[in-house]
Amino acid sequence: MENHWNTPEEEVRFYKEAYEQEKARAASLSGRLADAKNEADNLQFQLDRIKNNPVWKASKPLRAGMHWGLRNYRRVRNLGGPRDIARKLRQKKMEQEAKKLHGTASFPTPEEARRQQDTKFERMVKVSILVPLYNTPMNFLNEMIDSVRNQTYQNWELCLADGSDAEHAEVGARCKEYAAQDNRIIYHKLEKNEGIAGNTNQCYKLATGEYIGLFDHDDVLHPSVLYEYVKVINEQNADYIYCDETTFKGDSIDNMITLHFKPDYSVDNLRANNYICHFSVFARELLEGTELFRSGFDGSQDHDMILRLTSNAKNIVHVPKLMYYWRSHKASVASDISAKPYAIAAAKGAVADHLTRNGYKNFEIKSTRAFETIFEIKYEIQKEDKISILIPNKDHIDDLRRCLESIKERSTYDNYEVIVIENNSTEEATFAYYKTLENQEKMKVVTYEGEFNYSKINNFGAKYATGEYLLLLNNDTQVITMNWLEAMLMYAQRSDVGAVGAKLYYGDHTIQHAGIVLGLGAHRTAGHTHYKINHDNLGYMGRLCYAQNVSAVTGACLMVRKSIFEELGGLDESFKIALNDVDFCLRLRQKGFLNVFTPFAELYHFESASRGIDIQDEAKAKRYEEEAEHFRMKWKEVLEKGDPYYNPNFSLDYSDYSLKTTLN
Repeated sequence: MENHWNTPEEEVRFYKEAYEQEKARAASLSGRLADAKNEADNLQFQLDRIKNNPVWKASKPLRAGMHWGLRNYRRVRNLGGPRDIARKLRQKKMEQEAKKLHGTASFPTPEEARRQQDTKFERMVKVSILVPLYNTPMNFLNEMIDSVRNQTYQNWELCLADGSDAEHAEVGARCKEYAAQDNRIIYHKLEKNEGIAGNTNQCYKLATGEYIGLFDHDDVLHPSVLYEYVKVINEQNADYIYCDETTFKGDSIDNMITLHFKPDYSVDNLRANNYICHFSVFARELLEGTELFRSGFDGSQDHDMILRLTSNAKNIVHVPKLMYYWRSHKASVASDISAKPYAIAAAKGAVADHLTRNGYKNFEIKSTRAFETIFEIKYEIQKEDKISILIPNKDHIDDLRRCLESIKERSTYDNYEVIVIENNSTEEATFAYYKTLENQEKMKVVTYEGEFNYSKINNFGAKYATGEYLLLLNNDTQVITMNWLEAMLMYAQRSDVGAVGAKLYYGDHTIQHAGIVLGLGAHRTAGHTHYKINHDNLGYMGRLCYAQNVSAVTGACLMVRKSIFEELGGLDESFKIALNDVDFCLRLRQKGFLNVFTPFAELYHFESASRGIDIQDEAKAKRYEEEAEHFRMKWKEVLEKGDPYYNPNFSLDYSDYSLKTTLN
């Protein structure tokens, strides 16, 4: 806004007042920081005194026994009640059934193998599979090479660069035997071992294919994987392809340990966690102007390469079939990341390089409790723009008071306003409480007159917002994490992001919201993942521990730039009670925006006070079903395609990532 002053003195006074306000704000923040530091120092001092006490040192055996007892108690406690135990038993049974579907039982029959072999694609591209060798055990070597030779798609070449030492000369001898039998196998003995990156780059020098595939020397491929990949190259012009994978142990791929069913391409997932991993095949042209593997990232060279190539790719395609078998043995990363501790530092370096190349500065990358190479990324808050928090309310003043007090007491981000949107309250205490808000800084009450319509109420409230960002928030929430606004804003400020959602808990510390999946649940509209799981659960493959892309987040706590909200016309008012948030997020997706769930903004969502939730009421249940049908019709094609961030091998009947027990 342009300012006009009648005199120079007025201008000086204006800037002086602005300076004093900022100075006071900085002093307040500095004071809060100093208080927190003093408290931390005091606690550390007390802890040091305890640890240096002779009695403490002498009691170490007793404490060890006590901790052992507590750990086992927690294991028993985490089994939960009868419902939780039944869920875990059901999930385990479904996993065992699913394992039978994705091992050798999924290999093509002789008839299907012949059909695939006889298929003539328009583009019969050559795929060069690169395998760096180093002292490879002979049984691993044989299984690896045989899994390539058994591919139903025939136009491949296997490029082997061998850095084995003199004591493992049998590796080269065996490779030469294979090469003599099949001219598609190309073997090269290296003068010296150059590590994973260097040896793979030597493989690449041997390659002549249009597409490049990366394969480890101790793993196994599904016989149809190249067929499936070339199929999507032809049908979708894919230039980067990956599939689902499993770890296995022993002599059979059917001895599966962990089945990893992945989402479609998700850039925020990939930054936090190399979920793509195996089996990567990509167009050779993606490597123009860049290296394949960079030696500075040995141990996480694949994550570095995937980040670079997917940034340049135009059509990244995920084949949602388990087609890569990752052997777990004593020296493999599949067995234990600590087998290669340098991989952790290399992974952080790969992500840092990627973020820097994409224009991000002053970020922080931290390992999470899930795994050393699953990261929390803290983006720099580029500008402390105002956030307008919209809270619809009808009576339930105790809930509203708890919500507002938690915002004031726990928010470290200072530039916000709260707009309480009054709708049809009847209790005198409600309006008396509103009166107390009138004189409070950052608080405002506006009145919406008309029947309850969640979309209309929020659209109405947004007109009063003076912030650059809107935060839709239910009145029955309570802030837990002090930097909750920063944790959401760091994503909402990105030009590629639409809506950002938080991690919400019920009062019993189970999860209410951790992202929304399309088609999940009895109504086949949308549902919450990890629903009613305990708060300290890591989630499927650590998903409760890192920020990720999702199709939708709940409107109970949703941040979005006001300009985007207005561009979309706000919430669709034909969804009066339910699914307006999911509809809004899908419209964001249509516009090309990403939606992000972050577990690092945490709140309680007690939900009992929110209107429109209790579908036990017959009238509300009928209204919900009407809106569900409206949603299913509006988004029919999207629902039929399935949620890109939820693998089709997961059941839509359960929210805990239970696997389907059939391939249909």
